[in-house]
Amino acid sequence: MKRYVGVSAALVCIVWLFVGVAYGGEPLGDREAAAKKTVMGFMQELLSALKKEMAAGGPAGAVNVCSDLAPSIAGKISRDTGWRVTRVSTKVRNPLLGMPDAWEQKVLLNFEKRAAKGEDIDKMSFSEVVSEPAGKFFRYMKAVSIKQPCLACHGAGEQIAPSVRAILKERYPHDKATGYKLGDLRGAISIKEPL
Repeated sequence: MKRYVGVSAALVCIVWLFVGVAYGGEPLGDREAAAKKTVMGFMQELLSALKKEMAAGGPAGAVNVCSDLAPSIAGKISRDTGWRVTRVSTKVRNPLLGMPDAWEQKVLLNFEKRAAKGEDIDKMSFSEVVSEPAGKFFRYMKAVSIKQPCLACHGAGEQIAPSVRAILKERYPHDKATGYKLGDLRGAISIKEPL
């Protein structure tokens, strides 16, 4: 009987190790790699559109990219993959699209703490499997930092041109996404994949 209990305990430990590594037969590392690839594709498409619009219409035109094109790109990726792909921040410009849920808030606060300790924001990410009332989900977030072009719309008041301030005030009367400095944590790209 003791031998059977020992073998059972060992099997339980092995099962728990595999649960920590894989869910549904697919290694979590593969899920994370797919999430990273998806985020990089999203960011490359968005940055390419931003650069093109900044060259053609300046910062005022770039507002359209972030307000219209970014949600469209995220929506297309979400439809193609079956995941929820979104941008979130603790300082939102559009409360209808950028508000983090409880898990995302926790991760963003963790990113802030890591950044305060000197960790490179552009290398920060976090993933885990979480249980929610609707089921189990693979969650992934990739931190996004403020780059020089971002300051034209997200910097301190004097860094934002009057024409851009007017557009932002009209479109986003409750805008909290200004006052950033170069290299600050802007927010994150978040992925939620049902398991």
